[in-house]
Amino acid sequence: MKARPRDGRRLFVLDTNVLMHDPTAIFRFEEHDVYLPMIVLEELDAHKKGLSEANRNVRQVSRFLDDMMREATKEQIDRGLPLPNEYSGNHGQKASTGRLFFQTRQLPHALPDSLPGKGNDNAILAQTLALQNETPDVRVILVSKDINLRIKAAVLGVHAEDYYSDKTLEDTDVLYSGMTALPPDFWERHGKDMRSWKEADRTFYEITGPAVREWQPNEGVFENSPEGIEGIVRKIAGETAVIELMRDYRNERHNLWGVTARNREQNFALNLLMDPEIDLVTVLGPAGTGKTLLALAAGLMQTLETNRFVEIIMTRVTIPLGDDIGFLPGTEEEKMEPWMGALMDNLEVLMGTQEGGNWGRAATNDLLRNRIKIRSLNFMRGRTFLNRYLILDEAQNLTPKQMKALITRAGPGTKLACLGNIAQIDTPYLSEMTSGLTYAVNRFRGWPHSGHITLVRGERSRLADYASDIL
Repeated sequence: MKARPRDGRRLFVLDTNVLMHDPTAIFRFEEHDVYLPMIVLEELDAHKKGLSEANRNVRQVSRFLDDMMREATKEQIDRGLPLPNEYSGNHGQKASTGRLFFQTRQLPHALPDSLPGKGNDNAILAQTLALQNETPDVRVILVSKDINLRIKAAVLGVHAEDYYSDKTLEDTDVLYSGMTALPPDFWERHGKDMRSWKEADRTFYEITGPAVREWQPNEGVFENSPEGIEGIVRKIAGETAVIELMRDYRNERHNLWGVTARNREQNFALNLLMDPEIDLVTVLGPAGTGKTLLALAAGLMQTLETNRFVEIIMTRVTIPLGDDIGFLPGTEEEKMEPWMGALMDNLEVLMGTQEGGNWGRAATNDLLRNRIKIRSLNFMRGRTFLNRYLILDEAQNLTPKQMKALITRAGPGTKLACLGNIAQIDTPYLSEMTSGLTYAVNRFRGWPHSGHITLVRGERSRLADYASDIL
């Protein structure tokens, strides 16, 4: 392999797990060159069979490589294949202008005696060391999602990095929260030319001023005072915005299926979940903040009381907390029931709020079983949901690709509520910054038919709140 003169370019050696995670990874390194050791191709071949997303990604990588090599000669492969742009799917990233190199000969290398054995990770590390020694004028970087391989590389003096191109944010601390506090002098600076009007029981304000530029459609704005306003941004045009006052679901008169909001964030979440103009609601928050209960209460109200939706569909990723319990008998719904403990727990709370004694609750339970369906994510491909209220629980465990596959199932009249806690990710190779839930929050920000809220205060019990803080 003969890399080009440097002028700031680098050579990235890709580990197999990077390609299994993102099949377009080879197109994501802009003007820099990419190198694939032969052992990586062997590992890709070993993982091509199967129905998991990783297996599908491996097959997609193979198709990309096949397209690039279809007309290539041996001399062109030795010089490096130009990386095309049409496969990258980049969002605002620079085009790839580098070259793709394969291992075409055995490079002389000697791993230290401190690395015994002939594992695949050590073979990739040996190849990277040999490249580093053969091309001292080139900065060789090993890219892997395997932390232990990166540690071994650092010990041997090889520069190694995680794969960052799939991160939708550099830091989850700056993830959009969905709500903004108005500054103390807000009305002095923005109240001069304010207009207000009512439509039925809805109150609107039109406000002009510099703070408006920072707002997003369907963002919550509030004053930090007991009598301060709480509103939702409905329209933005330059420095002018229309705010609608939120409905107060903390008031017992406005309860949803017996549930009332216990704090400002929960009240905003219920406003989003009950809004017919909002098709997608993402709700983030730690355990005990009421995500599932609020989504279910809003769904029951709109399905059974106002008949806006035909039925409620609940689904989630089936990843166990501990050891798996093996195969489960029964229908799709029966297999999913052990995973739906959160649904059952919240239904018990909601049923406890209904009047009519045991007979009345039994009748309501029968009605709910006919209107609430539990479905597996594994069978979502190709489906279209019409006039359904779809609740996706534990959404932080989905990859961006899986999230896209689910959201595109929504047909006319369907509303999707995505719930999750990005601090509890169980899927391998996913992090807070690469989760499909973070991806959806970031991509849908600013769309007038979506809304987001981050719940911060636990409302489960004093024991759960204290445990969240100290454990």
